[in-house]
Amino acid sequence: MGQVDACALSLTNVSRSYGHVRALHNLSFSVAEGRFFVLFGPSSVGKTTTLRTIAGLVAPDRGRVEIFGRDWTHEPIAGRGVSMVFQSFALYPHLTVYENLAYPLVEAGVGREEIGRRVRDTAAMLRLDKKVDRKPGTLSGGEQQRVALGRSLIRRPRILLLDEPLTNLDAKLRHEMRAELKRLHRQSGLTIVYATPDELEALSMGEEIAVLRDGGVVQTGTPDELYEAPRDLYVAGKIGSPSMNMIKGTLSRDGGVIESAIGPLPCMRKLSTAEAGEAAVVGIRPSDIRLATGGEGGVTASIAMLEPLGDVTVISMETGGQTLRLVLPEAAASGLQPGQRASIVFDPGKLHVFRASNGQAIT
Repeated sequence: MGQVDACALSLTNVSRSYGHVRALHNLSFSVAEGRFFVLFGPSSVGKTTTLRTIAGLVAPDRGRVEIFGRDWTHEPIAGRGVSMVFQSFALYPHLTVYENLAYPLVEAGVGREEIGRRVRDTAAMLRLDKKVDRKPGTLSGGEQQRVALGRSLIRRPRILLLDEPLTNLDAKLRHEMRAELKRLHRQSGLTIVYATPDELEALSMGEEIAVLRDGGVVQTGTPDELYEAPRDLYVAGKIGSPSMNMIKGTLSRDGGVIESAIGPLPCMRKLSTAEAGEAAVVGIRPSDIRLATGGEGGVTASIAMLEPLGDVTVISMETGGQTLRLVLPEAAASGLQPGQRASIVFDPGKLHVFRASNGQAIT
């Protein structure tokens, strides 16, 4: 038997309101020690309030916060072993990088030699060792972000909380910092809880992702689990780019076929919990649709738009009043023109079926 990682953090039915505004509602998830865990969802779903609750900056109205098995719900901030990096870097402009990094240790009364050693180690890990004498104003955005990170890391927290830390950086820097954070995570073995509204960030960095909606967790899983088996329409629409095609339909008597505006869609999965004639929504990923090859029957559609993206092309096709997007290798898309008609084929094993009434996946 492999060793099971200890639970670093666990939130159980945490709720928090500000007046009439419900920020968190029965929010529950747990994070194994050493895991890179992502809180993912658009703005105002409760990501920041969740991080602030873990850090002890916000006390929940209800529920429980445990850190390494101990109840910290209503305990003070100090002693939690948690450090948080905010969206704004909040560096002291009049202090050097060295002094900014040393500041938390000076405040904590750490000895001078120990401070020097930890600043050198942290600066080296963040590749800032040549910049320690500079002021923040002379650094690039990415370097300032690394100083803000370093100020949290130097405290040697057991859990690092990151609140949309890359939002203020340009696209190229964001890409570099994503790689930098993953390297840092591998090197340090820290437990990281990372909040982001950015799907690419969530999928490329998270070992496990909690998808949030209205202050609660809709589904938790690895990037592959969320992509392959979304629990409802909300998760299906949030994970995967280009996003999943959604087709309205009704279930046939045997549950093996879904009648839709673009024709009958055969479903390989036996939908045991479905009712005949029930309204459904069929989801199909753009990568699970292809052009029919010689003599193959398919759905006839007309090409509305081509979006070349280098090695692949996204094609929007119209049929039965629906627009469907598919992703083709660049070579397969060359020669296609808007207005052209073509036949498309779905992979029947890759259809996702959801109840129209509540958006839940039909299993």
